[in-house]
Amino acid sequence: MSLGIIKIDHIGVATENSSAQNLFENLLGRPIFKEEHVQSENVLTKFFQVGESKVELLEATGDEGPISSFLTKRGPGIHHIAFEVHDINIAFEEAKKMGLRLLNSAPKKGADNKTIFFIHPKDTSGVLVELCQST
Repeated sequence: MSLGIIKIDHIGVATENSSAQNLFENLLGRPIFKEEHVQSENVLTKFFQVGESKVELLEATGDEGPISSFLTKRGPGIHHIAFEVHDINIAFEEAKKMGLRLLNSAPKKGADNKTIFFIHPKDTSGVLVELCQST
């Protein structure tokens, strides 16, 4: 079985405030290339291009939502790793066949013009895994 992973798409980093943007601009030597508010998740995303992959800063925009919850439990840090797949629907079905616990009932719209779903970290050595496909 295979999920059809092509490459690492991005690494998501949960941040408490927008000061992380300046830190990462200095670390990476470049500005963000895209900012997007994902209202359904109460999160502001900021993307840096680093070679073929990206770093995604995730800032909670309210007290509800997965990033706010993550920050309350763990504080700032790596939130997830995202892998690009050939076909998100096939990857979703294969993940179910593999017995992986999925955090979404179906692939859904995410940031950066992607269709996404998440695999529970208890099934992936403690790492929240996102699978995504460009739409």
